[in-house]
Amino acid sequence: MQDTTFAYQQLLDFTIRIFKKIGCPDTDAATAATVLLSADLRGVDSHGVARLTGYVRLWEAGRVNATPQIKVLHETPSTAVVDGDSGLGLVVAPYAMELAIEKARQVGTGWVSVQHSNHYGIAAAHAMRALEHDMIGISMTNASPLVAPTFSTSKMLGTNPICVAAPAGNEPAFVADLATTTAANGKLEILQRKNEAAPTGWVQDAQGRDTTDAGILKNGGALLPLGGDREHGSHKGYALGAVVDIFSALLSGANYAPWVPPFPAYVPMPLRQPGKGIGHFFGAMRVDAFRTVAEYKRDMDDWISGFRNADTISGQERVLIPGDPEREIEAERRTAGIPLLPVVAADLKALGEKLGVIF
Repeated sequence: MQDTTFAYQQLLDFTIRIFKKIGCPDTDAATAATVLLSADLRGVDSHGVARLTGYVRLWEAGRVNATPQIKVLHETPSTAVVDGDSGLGLVVAPYAMELAIEKARQVGTGWVSVQHSNHYGIAAAHAMRALEHDMIGISMTNASPLVAPTFSTSKMLGTNPICVAAPAGNEPAFVADLATTTAANGKLEILQRKNEAAPTGWVQDAQGRDTTDAGILKNGGALLPLGGDREHGSHKGYALGAVVDIFSALLSGANYAPWVPPFPAYVPMPLRQPGKGIGHFFGAMRVDAFRTVAEYKRDMDDWISGFRNADTISGQERVLIPGDPEREIEAERRTAGIPLLPVVAADLKALGEKLGVIF
């Protein structure tokens, strides 16, 4: 069956109504829906509206607080630790990123680590908030333990994404948004919906052997760090994932390593809880805390154009700048609509019927 295309506004309005149905205040519902749909707009279909049912299930399981009292636990002029009160990460993360931006506005840079939160969508949705302020934005989060470190069969880390968004002048912003695994778990979920195999190097089975079974995580398998295996640099992906865990959880007091709460509501919570909830980390750096914005943007444009004009290998038309594919997909989807797999559309329709919201 072919994908069905839906207008962005239709999906946004539906998602807002769903979040309001579970008790989110109007402003929080709009914030959460906008963050969630930003993934679909940018072509990251694994982290968008397809996960709406998952958030509702977390709320039904009592793991998401629809009306959190988000607060600052500790701060200095340039740093803070935020307690998300088990709120939607889609709401807690924007609060924390705005706090980092405000601190950067005051003293040049701002750094905020978060505890007691939940899944926050795509990292880019938060880092890119800094761009309009002529700041570089940084966003990262730990996640459900699905990843085996190099030489292990134990799932010790999440996909632990990192995003760095840097403004430019006439050129579009540089936006590097990546999981520290060979592939995000959401891509496996898409393959499962399509009944397709995973590429070699994405996952391993319970014994640590290569497999192309996209559903192997349900049978004791694990995602692999960026690089896939030691010979291709998986130790570097493992190290990057560990850095995200340290910044997001060890600095904030969130759960870490294999004790991070799982996203699927049906997966039992870890018996040990060394911290609170999922952890995030955000940074904002004012460009003019380092040099004039005009000089920086001039050189950033020159840097980007240099890469755009680099020689290409046979069969490739151009060198991409991080953020190019997502920006181009967003421009297309805002006008042509967002394609959803039939199984996703059916899931949303069923969710709407359950909560009394027309899809």
